[in-house]
Amino acid sequence: MNDYTLNITEDEAVVLFDFFHRFDESDKLEFIHSAEYIALMKIAGQIDRTSPAFFDQEYESLLGSARQRIAEGFEGEVPGMKGGT
Repeated sequence: MNDYTLNITEDEAVVLFDFFHRFDESDKLEFIHSAEYIALMKIAGQIDRTSPAFFDQEYESLLGSARQRIAEGFEGEVPGMKGGT
C-alpha cells in the first residue's frame, strides 16, 4: 500500500482546522465560508491525480475493501451517516 503526501498552505490548514473542529463540536458537516469548500477541493484535486485505482474496472471492490480496512476496529457513532456502516 502506498503513502501519499498532500500539500496545503497554512491558511488552508487554519480554515480546515476550524471546519473540522466545528464539525467535531456540532456533529454538523456544513460550510460557513467559501474558503472551507475551496480548501477541500484543493485536497480533492491533489488526490484525483494520485492513483490509477480510481479508474480501475474493479473500483467499487477496491473502494469497499479500503473502507473496510480504514474502519476496522472503529466502534463509535458517525454523525450524519447515511446509508453506510
